[in-house]
Amino acid sequence: MITPLDSTIKGVMEFSWPMILICILTLSSIRITDIVKNRKPFILYKEIFLLFFLIYILCLFQIVTFEDQSLYISGNNLVPFKEIMRYQLGSRLFIKNVVGNVVMFIPYGLFASLFTKIEKPFHAICLVFFASVTVETTQLLIGRVFDIDDIILNVIGGFLGYGIYMLIDTIGDSMPKVFKSNWFLNCVSVALLGIFVGYIWMVMVR
Repeated sequence: MITPLDSTIKGVMEFSWPMILICILTLSSIRITDIVKNRKPFILYKEIFLLFFLIYILCLFQIVTFEDQSLYISGNNLVPFKEIMRYQLGSRLFIKNVVGNVVMFIPYGLFASLFTKIEKPFHAICLVFFASVTVETTQLLIGRVFDIDDIILNVIGGFLGYGIYMLIDTIGDSMPKVFKSNWFLNCVSVALLGIFVGYIWMVMVR
């Protein structure tokens, strides 16, 4: 049985995989050359996290620029919570447009906090807000709609991602050193990458 999440991921990957493949291979070649030529330290788990972030940004581009426009009934919305209140709780459109906009930016808040080591919530909110406004403005420029509610939901999602980062960081401080060592983090990141690739493969062959 294909779930709505599986269907969304399959739709995104069917259009995005050539762009993802080209970007990963070309940018990886530059990254590897930089590490070898300049004798920089190679830390596997950090490189895998960067890879995940690259894939996420490319998929985010696909979602916000090529998503089914039939879901957008009204035009631009500058009134906070107007569109959010229009959807029936638990309906397909509620899950797609409300829950989806929150979930879509959780990884951004997590990655942005991870790479910048943000400690103050205000800084995380500013980064997510800037990214969301950029997305909404771009959508407006390409003939889509600008929705203030999407920004509100994106910021909520990004803040949840920041919260996940802070939780992981807090738990990490109290964990034994072995769980913070490079070899352990490398193993975890490789396992996550394997699970991710396996899941995408399973979704695509259904």
